[in-house]
Amino acid sequence: MSGSDFLLELRSEEIPARMQAAARTELEKLFRREMDAAGVTVGEITVWSTPRRLALIARGLPEATEAVSEELKGPPVGAPDQALEGFCRKAGVEKGDLEVREVKGRETYFAVKIIPGRKTSNLLSDAIPAIVRDFSWPKSMRWGAASISTESLRWVRPLAGIVALLGDEVVECEVHGVTSGAVTLGHRFHHSGDITIGNADDYAMKLRAGHVIVDHEERQDLIRSGAAKVASEAGLKLVEDEGLVIENAGLTEWPVPLLGRFEEDFLEVPPETIQLTARVNQKYFVCEDETGNLANAFICTANIEAEDGGARVVDGNRKVLAARLSDARFFWNVDRKNTLAEHAKGLERITFHEKLGTVADKVERVAKLARWLVEEGIVKDADPDMAEQAARLAKADLVTEMVGEFPELQGLMGGYYARAEGLPDEVADAIRDHYKPVGQGDDVPTAPVTVAVSLADKLDTLVGFFQIDEKPTGSKDPFALRRAALGILWLLIENDLRASMFDLITNAAHAGKSSNAGREIASFLIERLKVQQREANIRHDMIDAVVAVEEGGDNVRMVKRTQALQSFMETEDGANLLAGYKRAANILKKEDWHGAEGEIAKTGEEDPLALVDDPDMKAVIDAKMSERHAKELSYMPEPAEKALMDALDTSEPAASQAIAAEDFGAAMAALASLRGPIDRFFEEVTVNADEENKRAHRLDLLARFRAAVHKVADFSRIEG
Repeated sequence: MSGSDFLLELRSEEIPARMQAAARTELEKLFRREMDAAGVTVGEITVWSTPRRLALIARGLPEATEAVSEELKGPPVGAPDQALEGFCRKAGVEKGDLEVREVKGRETYFAVKIIPGRKTSNLLSDAIPAIVRDFSWPKSMRWGAASISTESLRWVRPLAGIVALLGDEVVECEVHGVTSGAVTLGHRFHHSGDITIGNADDYAMKLRAGHVIVDHEERQDLIRSGAAKVASEAGLKLVEDEGLVIENAGLTEWPVPLLGRFEEDFLEVPPETIQLTARVNQKYFVCEDETGNLANAFICTANIEAEDGGARVVDGNRKVLAARLSDARFFWNVDRKNTLAEHAKGLERITFHEKLGTVADKVERVAKLARWLVEEGIVKDADPDMAEQAARLAKADLVTEMVGEFPELQGLMGGYYARAEGLPDEVADAIRDHYKPVGQGDDVPTAPVTVAVSLADKLDTLVGFFQIDEKPTGSKDPFALRRAALGILWLLIENDLRASMFDLITNAAHAGKSSNAGREIASFLIERLKVQQREANIRHDMIDAVVAVEEGGDNVRMVKRTQALQSFMETEDGANLLAGYKRAANILKKEDWHGAEGEIAKTGEEDPLALVDDPDMKAVIDAKMSERHAKELSYMPEPAEKALMDALDTSEPAASQAIAAEDFGAAMAALASLRGPIDRFFEEVTVNADEENKRAHRLDLLARFRAAVHKVADFSRIEG
């Protein structure tokens, strides 16, 4: 029987839907582990799951493993008898069976054993108990009389049956009292009696006849299309929810989507509340009407084909949903009896962090920071009073009944409550959206008041936790500071907010906390900027090159400059200029030549984030540079040398002016004009001339070239 297919079904009580995907992966992993260890080549594997079973089909398993030869090297000929006898015992051979071979000029004993192949069915008999025993579940249990022993089997739910067939033959095994066979059970309600499986090929067919669709993906397709169909037949549109599709497929073996109606009065409750109630508590889909508003309809997924078309099933589910929606309506009505300002007083009882005070303390800090962002003109076109008011009310819904029941609705419910009590739309929107963006792909707020509150909230969180030394480490980030940092960057960049990173961090700093965290926070934000810009295909070394020379830490400016730099470096002029720069830098390094220009580069290296500027130092350096450039040469420069001097006289001010105007494309064009002169200089001019005055001037010229490039970016940080 060459190339037989193997079927394994592990049947149990209900497996939670949330565990089934991982269980399928675990079953395949353990099966492959056992087969690899036995030397069995495994081809195509299919794994299915239903609430009551895990099934694996492995195609084309060999009838048996091949015999293999195993060699063990022993002692050399002439070794003591004790050593030779010990080797024979270890190898399980007689002395007369040993072979003698020459190893490095010395005769040595070898034991050669032929390990015969094993029938695959025997290997599987050993493998199945090992798979069951080693299976990892998030939660598992023991059951029955054997459960008093810690040695008894643990499984997600009581294991009830094992089908194990290689071809059409049963693979015999036993796992803690459960013996393998060819018999399984069908649907709990639609099929009675045993189902005998012939082989892997008729498994799915025979289960289907027993009202079990064993392929979880097929059940998902049926739910997806069936729910859309019953909604359409009622003149409605299904609100798609892929997670709910997968969950319902994990709850049913014979899924039948059914549409029901609930009382229209419940629609006075915010639609998100209705959808969340239906989804989380009951696993129901919801629908929209032709205007796009939530309809008073739900779709449940039955696990039976009812004789009455599902009327009783729908009615039962309607009653359960009505009870849940009644609770939601009660919360909605109770919460609105108090204003958000009155709810906010309860924040004094909630600890934000033991070292950072209560949520009320955080609200106070965020309110002041939001006002500052507006008054400083960082966030434009916002009313500072509205920004402060929204910040003071943004967390108030945390103490409401609705958010207590559904934490996922924080912010959203605050927006509804604000609108219900007649607060300005700008304030209500800011309360609703101030948590955004919460992840990659989430909407980035653009309404000015919302932006001020969202940015202030995230800055307060990031700076506060760094000040108390609660920073992310490795993969651990318990306070979601990486997400907060990315949110800050998205808000700044998407809204073109022009602000010094230094000013933002300083004004968000918590009084009485560590004042030494500023540079760590700035570095952390730069690292997050690299992650963020990677999504836009911006290289990290380009960001490093810009950050090293950027003054003030304006993230918007950094991004624009980086994008222009990368575009320039992708051109022939950029690549050649980089080569010229590296050559100049290597010469200067070898000669240990700094000059006035080198002091700027040196300053940049010591302070790569350039958050603290020293105008006095730069004035001194600029004066030195002007003095050097103004000196008359004591010799006639060579044509290529003079050409580079003239090019620098033109490009340096042009690049500076372009950078000041944030015309980074023009700054790169100014650099591009240096490409030809620097190439010619290296071709025609001897830098290390014998005459000291020539050598000094030419090294100064290269230092000046390096400094001119550094006005735009630190090319030493660019790879390539």
